[in-house]
Amino acid sequence: MSVRVGLAQLNLRLGDLAGNAEMIVDAYDEAVADGAQVVVFSELTVTGYPPEDLLLKPAFVEGAALALERIAGHTGEVPAVVGFPEDSGAGGPVRLWNSAALCWGGAVRGVFRKHLLPNYAVFDEQRYFVPGTEAGPLLTVGDVRVGVSVCEDLWGPPRTADASAPDGGLPSMVGGEADTSPALAQVAMGAQVLVNLNGSPYRRGKQADREAVARTRAAALGVPVVYVNQVGGQDELVFDGSSFVTDADGQVICRLPAFVEQIAVCEIDIPGGDEVAATGSADSVGSTRPMTAAARPGTGAAQRCDQPGGGAVAGNVLTPMLEPLAEVWQALVVATRDYVRKNGFTDVAVGLSGGIDSSAVAAIAADALGPEHVHGVSMPSRYSSEGSRSDAAQLAANLGIDFRTVPIEPAHAALAGMLDGAVDTGSPGADPAHDSGAADLTDQNLQSRIRGVLLMALSNRFGWLVLTTGNKTETSVGYTTLYGDTAGAYAVIRDVPKLLVYELCRWRNRQGDGERIPQACIDKPPSAELRPDQRDDQSLPPYELLDPLVEAYVEGDLSAAEMLGVAQQLSADPDVVHRITRLVDIAEYKRRQSPPGPRITAKSFGKDRRMPITNFFR
Repeated sequence: MSVRVGLAQLNLRLGDLAGNAEMIVDAYDEAVADGAQVVVFSELTVTGYPPEDLLLKPAFVEGAALALERIAGHTGEVPAVVGFPEDSGAGGPVRLWNSAALCWGGAVRGVFRKHLLPNYAVFDEQRYFVPGTEAGPLLTVGDVRVGVSVCEDLWGPPRTADASAPDGGLPSMVGGEADTSPALAQVAMGAQVLVNLNGSPYRRGKQADREAVARTRAAALGVPVVYVNQVGGQDELVFDGSSFVTDADGQVICRLPAFVEQIAVCEIDIPGGDEVAATGSADSVGSTRPMTAAARPGTGAAQRCDQPGGGAVAGNVLTPMLEPLAEVWQALVVATRDYVRKNGFTDVAVGLSGGIDSSAVAAIAADALGPEHVHGVSMPSRYSSEGSRSDAAQLAANLGIDFRTVPIEPAHAALAGMLDGAVDTGSPGADPAHDSGAADLTDQNLQSRIRGVLLMALSNRFGWLVLTTGNKTETSVGYTTLYGDTAGAYAVIRDVPKLLVYELCRWRNRQGDGERIPQACIDKPPSAELRPDQRDDQSLPPYELLDPLVEAYVEGDLSAAEMLGVAQQLSADPDVVHRITRLVDIAEYKRRQSPPGPRITAKSFGKDRRMPITNFFR
């Protein structure tokens, strides 16, 4: 015996209730036409994920209920499993269930309510939802009984930090006393397949961890597991999809591509299915009836959908997982595309310095939006080398993007002269290299802010969205100018450490469509070029040391004192480590005023890391 499950991996538009409903019914029709006997969607499909404080608006929740009613009304004999926010009827702001509706025959026939509400990393579900308590209802498709759960419910053991144990330590805990997954009760009730609706954001290595959890769960319980995830960018989160199915032995038999919308049908063999069909029925695990006002779902009853078989299925999709650098690049591309387009823009502007960071951002933007929608702006100063100017022009030519030059020297000289007179530090236009350190830093920041003003002026004039170019390492230690290189709408590589930026650029150049990033941009020593002969390593430790220090302190949640142990492991000067941790701490006010950017690591700045600005703990 087998069952054909449709996996609907969609790029939803958060808050577009009517648009999402249209997308859902179209996907349902496609899956049914391809032979699906049940169609499974992602977590909170109707609203998009995560809806955050939209859930506090009663009109939003009411609108989602109306959208679900429309979706359910469209269904025929084939059931659809659709995520939505359900009003519990309780008073107060935390009044919702994170639910999965079981729909067929033009109505909602049952509802499963999420039990385990994650409240770590980027998740904040206990702010909005109350937990469900019933493991049912089961959904019966023909002779196959299906257990439905939502995201964290598959993992089971409580977790407190996404970064502390990549797989949550689950494989060693499945079936133990700490295992709180409703999947155990569902299998005890007779579930022969488990389907799990997800809103699982991407981070590096996440797919291997998800599959490890599902494989362990499937093998321990002896039932196949269906995992459906959404795809696309939403503010600082990006969802990779990567929906998959394991068989009852824990082997992955279906995997949809990462970062791509797709509807696919997977045929799943049910172990011992013929024996179960001969000896049992849905009625043996509970009564079946449509949902009514008098009989609300959420009990242990099985909700049965008898239906004819669908069309032929050629075979299960089994897309290979992306290799690590390709995975990160695609995450950044999809996040950038969706941020730009979902916010109503078509074109972007990028300040091009000829350096590695702006080169990476421009290349990502060209892949995301098409080169005709990317505008590179070179803004040379008196300190810009000829090589940097020519490298920026060559990058634009390689990418096929618009390129224009706006020298900043007139504004730099005028503003430096005005400031020089105001603070009485010398004659107007004096070379800041001969001034004090404070005057030097003031002049460097002035140049950066002039560039930020020019980019925002072009944004105003042409309606371009400005992409900033700071990487995670610089953002961590405050090696950025507030209202200068932080001026913009989206920080594409904000969560990408400096050394990974280099790796990504080298990877992109190996993809068979020519040298996208000029080798000179990759080879040159990194420099802000805001004073004569400036290099980053004059102000910061080498990135080979700085990147692991930042990772340990930011992603590892260590204290400044604990970082001394890291200093020993890296053979680093304790004074250098103390300086770096202090720089990370005091730069919080800058990060709070900087644009969002896509999350690709276990802990990014923003939703992941919410540190106080005024803070005396070290």
